[in-house]
Amino acid sequence: MCDVLKKVVINVGGMRHETYMDTLKSLPGTRLAKLIDHDLTEFFFDRHPGVFSNVLNYYRTGKLHCPTDVCGLLFEEELGFWEVDEAAVEPCCWITFCQHSDAEEALAAFGPSDSNVHHNEEFPDRFDVEDNPPNSQSCFKRWKPKIWALFDNPFSSMVAKVIAFVSLVFILLSITAFCLETHQNFHTMENRTKIVMEGNHTEEVTYYEIVNNPALTMVEGVCVVWFIFEFLVRFTCCPNMLEFVKNILNIIDFVAILPFLLELGLSGNALGFLRVLRFVTILRIFKLTRHMVGIRVLVYTLKASVQEFCLLAVSLTIGILIFSTLLYYAEHLEADHDEHHISNIPMGFWWAVVTMTTVGYGDIIPITYSGMVVGALCALAGILTIAMPVLVIVNNFRLYYSLAIAQQKLPKKKKRQHLPCLEHSASLLQEGSSQNDACYQENKERSCSGKAAKSQSTGMPNIM
Repeated sequence: MCDVLKKVVINVGGMRHETYMDTLKSLPGTRLAKLIDHDLTEFFFDRHPGVFSNVLNYYRTGKLHCPTDVCGLLFEEELGFWEVDEAAVEPCCWITFCQHSDAEEALAAFGPSDSNVHHNEEFPDRFDVEDNPPNSQSCFKRWKPKIWALFDNPFSSMVAKVIAFVSLVFILLSITAFCLETHQNFHTMENRTKIVMEGNHTEEVTYYEIVNNPALTMVEGVCVVWFIFEFLVRFTCCPNMLEFVKNILNIIDFVAILPFLLELGLSGNALGFLRVLRFVTILRIFKLTRHMVGIRVLVYTLKASVQEFCLLAVSLTIGILIFSTLLYYAEHLEADHDEHHISNIPMGFWWAVVTMTTVGYGDIIPITYSGMVVGALCALAGILTIAMPVLVIVNNFRLYYSLAIAQQKLPKKKKRQHLPCLEHSASLLQEGSSQNDACYQENKERSCSGKAAKSQSTGMPNIM
């Protein structure tokens, strides 16, 4: 009975906790449960005191709750130290506990933090060479990562922001010129002549050809020159050419440039085909994802919301099938065959799509009262079907956007080497057995004799 009611004092980060030895036995195999093998009644751990309160409460009640004022990553590390399974976290706190892992996955998908990229040893963004001695490598190798940062990372420096702004202006000019070329006010008619041979007879035929405004052609040419220069610089200075070629934005850059170059060198029948291919010029709008954080966030949000989009597509498909069938039979039961607009169920698919998405073109409408009831239910079901996945997509967008803003505002960090105390690293390696504890105490006495003497004088061992 005395062993059951034996009390033990656990000092964690200066906060003393008192409990029974029998309480620590409730979770065998954990770090605290191994303390019962010692004859001491007071232990010290240099760990987070706030988290330990939740851990000790888990021993007492069997329910593990996550503190709201502690980062989930810190709580996970503390659980690992106390050898408590993280799967024991209660359902009410599981979402809070997993928020940090979700944020890490989002950061991994969104890309590395700007502060980390700026201070990467392989691609420094500053125009200094203290990290790379002048005699250690060639001038091109020293300037290559800096030029890459200028053209690829708009947030690396003020010069990079200027280059990004110039690139953005050329993108908008190119797209504007491409759109204006289709307007009739920018077309001119020119007389053309060609020689037509019919047998032995040769005839000169005059015809009119629509020619684009030369000013728009000149604007497009200047923009293409910039795009070629930018593409060649980025290709030359890229850290990994294979990854550069596989990047979808770089493929768009090349495909958007190619038709203009081929158009200059070819003529005749191939010229008309190349002019049709110039529609890929509009794909340059996707280059904005490199310069505008909001568009990048939108792209990653779409990638992260694939399951929600699949759920939305399945839900809409089910609703379309159900309501198009209901409308078909509702119209056929009350109206004559020549009066209603729904002659078959596949025709009702189009009506169901525009109704569930609340577009309502009005080309197909129900004319019977039962059909109107079906139409009203279809519209309400469409609103609910679209609204539910949209909330999840909006939350994903908010998560990515907050992370993107945090990356931009994150101060630049310098790499510093953290040298933990020998007793700290030794305690992390121990598994809690009595043999390892004896070796740990011996190493601690050798490395931190002063602390060991103080601990012996107070009767409170410094376990961590």
